[in-house]
Amino acid sequence: MKALDPAARRAAERRGRRSEMLAGVVLTLKGYRILGRRVRTRAGEIDLIARSPSGILCFIEVKAREMGETAMQAVLPRQQMRIARAAEQYLSQRPALGAKGVRFDVVTLGARGFPRHLPDAWRPEDWRRNGA
Repeated sequence: MKALDPAARRAAERRGRRSEMLAGVVLTLKGYRILGRRVRTRAGEIDLIARSPSGILCFIEVKAREMGETAMQAVLPRQQMRIARAAEQYLSQRPALGAKGVRFDVVTLGARGFPRHLPDAWRPEDWRRNGA
């Protein structure tokens, strides 16, 4: 990954925060309860943590790209593993939160159109099974 100059880094940070805020609004309108934003663990950061209307704990990665279709492709197995490890660390401190189940979602945003919520976008077993 190439280094960004400071102005480009600040613009990317603003775009990321705006995308995460919009994703949170969309999820809230769908009945999700946002429990955390930009949650940091030793393993990395989780963009959003939310409780679904059915009670499932969701760890949500937000991806904004020019084309919304390419956003999901940007969540590579390596990043999925990092998010899963961060989720494990988060849950180790709060095991009761995962009582009704846990899943990994993605919210994608393109330059045009509405954000797209992809529930259960991947499972840690998938990359373990595929040897990633």
